Parts: sequence; C-alpha cells; structure tokens
Amino acid sequence: MKKILAWCGLLLGLGACGTTYVLPDIDETSATRAKSMFAEAQTATSRKQASPATAERRFRRVVSRVEPVAEKFCEAETASLNNFDCDVQVAIDRKLDERNAYFTYLNDKPAIFMTLPILQDMRNDDEVAFVLSHEYGHLIGRHIQKQQQQAMAGAIILGALTAYSNAQAASAGISYDPDSVARNTELGAAAGSMAYSQTYELESDTLGARIAAVSGYDPVKGAQYFARPEDARTEAGNLSFWGTHPPDEKRLATVLAVSAQIEAKQDLQRKQ
Repeated sequence: MKKILAWCGLLLGLGACGTTYVLPDIDETSATRAKSMFAEAQTATSRKQASPATAERRFRRVVSRVEPVAEKFCEAETASLNNFDCDVQVAIDRKLDERNAYFTYLNDKPAIFMTLPILQDMRNDDEVAFVLSHEYGHLIGRHIQKQQQQAMAGAIILGALTAYSNAQAASAGISYDPDSVARNTELGAAAGSMAYSQTYELESDTLGARIAAVSGYDPVKGAQYFARPEDARTEAGNLSFWGTHPPDEKRLATVLAVSAQIEAKQDLQRKQ
C-alpha cells in the first residue's frame, strides 16, 4: 500500500510541472482586505445583465488595449523558448450558452474565448480585462503543456506501481483485479493533471494582474469578478466558469499583493 501511495510524492516532485513564477507573499493587509472583499462579493445581490450589444462593444474595446500588451509581455517572458507562439486568437464563443472564459489551442494555435453570457454578467471594463489577462497567464505559464506532462507522469507512475503490486500478489498466490492496471492508469492521469491546478490559477492571477495593470486597468477591481458565487449550472450539473476558476479569497489576496508590488515599484521610479 505504501508503494501505491508513494506515486503522489513522485508526481508532486516533478519540478518541471510546477509553476514558473514565484507567487507573491501575502501580507496581513492584503489578506484582511481580501477577506472583506470576498465576503462582500459572496453576499452581493443579483446584478443587472448588460445587453448583448453592450457586452460585445465592451469586449472589443478591452481586447484592443489588452491584446497588444499581453502579446509583448508573452514575447518577453518566453524569449528563451524556441518558436513559442504568442499570437493569440481572441474571440467570443457564440456556441456556448453559459458563463465561461477559457484558454485553449485550435490547430496548435493559442486561442482565448469568452462567452456572451459571461460578458453580459460583467460590471465593467476592468473585470473583462482581468479575466482576459488571466487567460493569457495560462498561455505564458504553459499550463496546458504542463498538465499534459503531469497526466502522463501520473498514468505511468500509478500504472507501474499497480502492475508491480499485482506481480507481487501473483507470486504470493494472492488474487488481484486484472483490470486494476488500466483503471489506475486512468486514475493516475486524472490526478496528475489536477496536481497543480490551484497553483496554476494563482500563477495566472499573478500574471493577469500585471498585464491588466500595464493595459491601464485596475486588476483589483477586475479580480472581484472571481469572488462572486456561481448560481447557474450547466445541464450536466457542472459549474461553468467557476468549475475551473473557483472563487477563493486567496485569489483576491494574491492580486492585492501583486498590485502592492506594482505600486511600490512605481513609487520608487517616481522618486528616482
């Protein structure tokens, strides 16, 4: 049993799958303010939905400012990588009828999509800018590639350990489930792909805060969208945007800490 459980430590020890950037230290001021902001967002009353036309105009306006900043930021951060593609297709997903925003690859080209429902749900340009910048963070942090590596590592490790356990059982004349290797390989892949999911979200929040700020938006004001509870579920019963971007006061605290770093750097530059 100890050998079967040991795969967790092996998987989490794969440094190449972790975050690339150091997450900011959260001081007491940021933590306290985040706690208050999160509680306020969780108890906020229902908000008025923007019309589709208004939501689209806001989206186009924000994209025109964020996209060139994010592309330059991406190019600077990935300059040491060969053929890294920072030319992202940014568009509205008109097929998905739920609040969602996501980063993906289409024909090996990076793409970010936001749906009309999530755009209609947003209160201001800062929220659109931060969510868009956050999705760029997934590209720059290479999270999809890392999750694929983790899934492969998890499948190999747990599958191999299960096969070893079965071989030991067979040599001792103990019965075992012949389907356990295939089943645990799938389990290892699923668990591996989720190993750093929360940390990846925080890394994207960190990068997103910087991109939004350079684009001229308020990342703290924008990040408040992440603190709201999700009251609408998909037909399958799964959370939409909040299924992969869970509301968490730590996320607000992270953005507050990054914003404090940006402000401190700006103050220093003004004094020089």
